[in-house]
Amino acid sequence: MSTPDPEPVRAFLEDRHVSLSKDVAAYAARELKPRPEPRDDDAARKEARTLLTEVGRAGYFRPIQDQDWRACCLVREALASASPLGDAVFALQGLGTLPILLSGNAAMRERWVEAAIAGRAMAAFAMTEADAGSDVAAMKTAALRDGDSYRLSGTKTFISNAGIADFYTVFATTDPAAGGKGISCFVVPADAPGLRFTRPQILSSPHPLGEIAFQDCKVPAANRLGEEGRGMALGLKTLDRMRATVGAAACGMAARALEEAFSHARTRKQFGTPLAEFQLIQEKLARMATDLTAARLLVYRAAWTADRGAERVTLEAAMAKAYATEAAQRVVDDAVQILGGSGVLAAHPVDRLYRSVRALRIYEGTTEIQHLVIAGQLMKGGAG
Repeated sequence: MSTPDPEPVRAFLEDRHVSLSKDVAAYAARELKPRPEPRDDDAARKEARTLLTEVGRAGYFRPIQDQDWRACCLVREALASASPLGDAVFALQGLGTLPILLSGNAAMRERWVEAAIAGRAMAAFAMTEADAGSDVAAMKTAALRDGDSYRLSGTKTFISNAGIADFYTVFATTDPAAGGKGISCFVVPADAPGLRFTRPQILSSPHPLGEIAFQDCKVPAANRLGEEGRGMALGLKTLDRMRATVGAAACGMAARALEEAFSHARTRKQFGTPLAEFQLIQEKLARMATDLTAARLLVYRAAWTADRGAERVTLEAAMAKAYATEAAQRVVDDAVQILGGSGVLAAHPVDRLYRSVRALRIYEGTTEIQHLVIAGQLMKGGAG
């Protein structure tokens, strides 16, 4: 079985998506699946840059520029199944460039977007701070107007691609008294004076993460995306669009875990009988497959809704991310249980998935935040 499998979600796809699903599945299996997991943070940073170049050369960042969300989901499923780090690279190219595309800033688009889509420039998305995670409006990084420039000061943490990105899409307050309505968004080149990479933050699954600091960092006003004070809306719209693709990545990891577990269960014998013939193992496999299919249907419904031109897909995307990431955690955990000792060996793909899948329930809005969003939409009469 290839990942992504277009058939269970065929009702949400066009013919071009089915063709893409086959191409990207073959690419991921051939080029990414054989690559070993980086051994440490330094190796992960080098590997991320290599994957940026290779995926860009293959053309699989193009759906980001096209804002074809079903295509983005198909690509993320394939990448996440074969290489969680490859999927992370795709995610950050989307998060870093989409605000530029949505803002209509032609100069920033010309400077950065094509290079990012081609895999020549690495993007980063700098929103999170130590005291501003789910509560984005609490951010303290400030951007003070200085003639035809702004001067940024503050610290961002848990930033993917920190230290290796070529540009950062940065959110900072231009009017602290206005709270969320006083946040603006800027494109900051990595070589901007006053911007520095302060430290890496090490994850159990190698991934370039870290902290960056701005100290009187001068950024031209022309680098602002959208109107002053509209950064929060731009950021939320970006997350609204990208959120379903996080669910797709979760589905990719779950599909790989199910594949590994099923293969093991059919060949591994205990008491003279293949594991797959034990009813308790069959129950796990059945639940895993059902969870995966349900998750994919929610993901592609959200992406299909976005592709049809909906201004916001808040409810659909929140449901997709919340369900798919939680389901993927269950599927991967069951896969570890079926594989037994092999499933906790660091070199096994399922152990790698176990370490990678956990973060998806946190980034771009925790599951708990998604549940609040869903409930809020229901109370507004937004059930769909």
